[in-house]
Amino acid sequence: MKISVIGAGYVGLVSGACLAEIGHEVVCTDSDASKLRTLEAGGMPIYEPGLESMVARARKERRLRFSANAAEVVTAGEAIFICVGTPPLANGDADLSAIDHVARIVATEAKSPKLVVEKSTVPARTGRELKRALSVYGRGAKVTFRVASNPEFLREGTAVGDFLHPDRIVVGVEDDTTERQLKDIYKPVLDRKFNCPIHNPSCPDGPPPAWVVTTISSAELIKHASNSFLALKISYANMVADLAERLGADIGEVTRAMGMDPRIGPSFLSPGLGFGGFCLPKDLQAFVFLAERSGVDFNLLREAEKINKRRIDQFYQKIREALWVVRDKPIGVLGLAFKPNTDDIRFAPAIDLVHRLIEEGARVRAYDPEAMEKARELLPHVEFAKSAYDAAKGSEALLIATEWDEFRRLDWDRVRREMARPLVLDGRNLLSPAEMKKLGFEYRSFGRPD
Repeated sequence: MKISVIGAGYVGLVSGACLAEIGHEVVCTDSDASKLRTLEAGGMPIYEPGLESMVARARKERRLRFSANAAEVVTAGEAIFICVGTPPLANGDADLSAIDHVARIVATEAKSPKLVVEKSTVPARTGRELKRALSVYGRGAKVTFRVASNPEFLREGTAVGDFLHPDRIVVGVEDDTTERQLKDIYKPVLDRKFNCPIHNPSCPDGPPPAWVVTTISSAELIKHASNSFLALKISYANMVADLAERLGADIGEVTRAMGMDPRIGPSFLSPGLGFGGFCLPKDLQAFVFLAERSGVDFNLLREAEKINKRRIDQFYQKIREALWVVRDKPIGVLGLAFKPNTDDIRFAPAIDLVHRLIEEGARVRAYDPEAMEKARELLPHVEFAKSAYDAAKGSEALLIATEWDEFRRLDWDRVRREMARPLVLDGRNLLSPAEMKKLGFEYRSFGRPD
């Protein structure tokens, strides 16, 4: 099938590349001309494991191309996937101006019937407004549009695997024709009938994903409800960690046992600096705004947001208690991305933490395997290290702000020898307190005996 993808960010680029990988003919466009130039030159605007080689293979086989001509992209596709950004407004609502802009382009440039698919995360009832906008902007045109919602559940760092090996594919539709067309698009994924470009234990013998058909509004609500629940789960784990710390319990033991209950599960019960990135904070705010506008009191989620915002304050208090005075002290920071296996620093707790350290007069040397280039502009007063060992050299404290596996596997005996004072403050509970103590470190984390 010929598919057009409008928006070449995380969602659009991954979706476009994966759709090409399973056999479709895909063309992508984006409003950012520099991003398209990078992609056309064979570069990558983001770091995502497995994506670069997939894009290169699809381009070589002429199943994926990029174009700055949005009108040509609209004309090319039988189905058009909208993957543009929906950033938060000042009041917390989602900014849907990019969706409206795409609707205008599609309505005015389409020369044949189109299936228009919302892939961007949008508030419930957006599909209804999108359908109305296509009708208004396309007035007089003899083209029919069908609208569907197909929310993405891609995690940065594992996005390629999440697209090709999902646990469920949710489609919000208004008629059987639309469902059949979407099912045709995803048939290789549903049937596991494609070569696995990345290692995944469920490929090719794992169970097929669930095919979930709903109304458009339900599909839109599923995405926001899912992300908000994950944010709530993280904040709950952080509150329990604070209590464990006061009572002398070990949060790791507590969450491990909690996670054995299939009704709870172990995922996202990880205390620490809290959640960041572009999705969870934005989606939480948009969901609360939608609820309040609909007359539903969702203070539960506002509390989850407040708990998350306090994590930096609480970690910084640990730093001050350990160092007494922060000013003029050399401090190493491991991790700048909001999570491992990505270079995304949007709403990253590590960035806020480093800003706080700089404001207090600390001398910060930071290291991240992938995110340093993007962080340079935001952190002009930070020295960027060549390695984790370089970040530790001469420091009076070493902070772990992102749980990269590379940091877990460091030669920590060497790290101790590099440091002026063997003090580690672990904002992600990455390491074992007992092992760090055995190596001669002062070690502090969240919710565990240090």
